Amino acid sequence: MAHLRKIQKEKPDQLEVDVAKALVELELNLADIRPDLAPLKFISAREVDVSGTKKAIVIVVPFVQLQQYRKIQSKLIRELEKKFSGKHVVLVGNRRILKKETKTTKIKRQQRPYSRTVTAVHAAILEDLTFPIDIVKKRTRVRSDTSKLLKIYLDPKEQANVEGKLDTFTAVYKRLTGKDATFEFPAHDF
Repeated sequence: MAHLRKIQKEKPDQLEVDVAKALVELELNLADIRPDLAPLKFISAREVDVSGTKKAIVIVVPFVQLQQYRKIQSKLIRELEKKFSGKHVVLVGNRRILKKETKTTKIKRQQRPYSRTVTAVHAAILEDLTFPIDIVKKRTRVRSDTSKLLKIYLDPKEQANVEGKLDTFTAVYKRLTGKDATFEFPAHDF
């Protein structure tokens, strides 16, 4: 039951227990990330359908520990993907969206910070999804039926490493934000 200390939840489901067990195993077996991984916890984990046969695991981590996770993220993701064979693993920070103040909901309190707006939280989720890879540019394409498509261009230097994860990024971003997005690599360098 030592693995349950990794979960910040009262009643974890089976996937969360499996992720916690995998994290504890990695903590015990990998000496190089043990000191960084030991104090870290996660809030929840869920499975997202990428395509008919592929699935991805989204691990939601506390925002205050996100920077500590990022120190070991590339190695941690690689090891977790070995444990959960056939599934991509993505780490996302837990962020809160505060609703916009209106005349009827006006209370005497501080002004809503920009980091708690829908726009800022969705942009931060996008950064979390693609963390080791830089986003070169973003374009919003408005189709003729007035639906919007967000085109995200990633750094072409990392193309060989993440070519297979583009569908995962698209499916997870759609699931977390409800927005359509495509992840691509630019045709030319900047």
